[in-house]
Amino acid sequence: MNRLAALIRFPYIAAMPRAPLAILFDLDGTLADSVELILGAFRHTFNSHLGFVPGDHVWISGMGTPLSSQIRALVTDEDLVEPMIATYRDWQNQHHDVLLREFVGVRETLSLLHERGHEMALVTSKATEAAQRALRRIGIDELVSHVVGLDSTTSHKPNPEPVLHALARLHRSPADAIFVGDSPHDIAAGNAAGVFTVAALWGPFTRQTLEAAHPGRLIADIRDLPPLIEDLTTGIPAVSHP
Repeated sequence: MNRLAALIRFPYIAAMPRAPLAILFDLDGTLADSVELILGAFRHTFNSHLGFVPGDHVWISGMGTPLSSQIRALVTDEDLVEPMIATYRDWQNQHHDVLLREFVGVRETLSLLHERGHEMALVTSKATEAAQRALRRIGIDELVSHVVGLDSTTSHKPNPEPVLHALARLHRSPADAIFVGDSPHDIAAGNAAGVFTVAALWGPFTRQTLEAAHPGRLIADIRDLPPLIEDLTTGIPAVSHP
């Protein structure tokens, strides 16, 4: 039985000494409010190369997976993939610092978790350098000890490899970590890796979509995370943020 599941079922286990849980986070839609940036780059890229733009919902459904996979799912000409990736990244680089924002409560929540001794890592389908730039932009780069980006692994979410890679960097087992993400691809990767998954309802995906991915818990505000962790490790019910 997963240790977190055991803690929920048998709260007295929490009395056993243990290190604070490691916390893995997705980036876009979880820590960074980047949907406007992502959709802007998507619209510009498809309009520039193909002269039309699919509906935003089509692109949103693939968020959390690699950019190349998203483009290949919509483009039949393989020769267009690399030029479209270049256009997309160029537009994002130009507009990054204007359009990328922190979700309310992110810095205060991660600061609190850091003070409580939780090691934190990022697991993202964005390139590592771009992910580190985003962390710096929203002021949490010093709180996140490891970044597992697109170039860190050969397989990507929803495959569990990036999650397992992050755990290896932190020297933690799946039973001693949780993964917080806003997409069903995050939840699928975390579940497959054996970590306890937390679905973030403040991203672009609906509750129904996230529930279908079977997360361990769903939270509506990142400030609900510290009490949830206390709930998981002590058996005391968490109180949701209003």
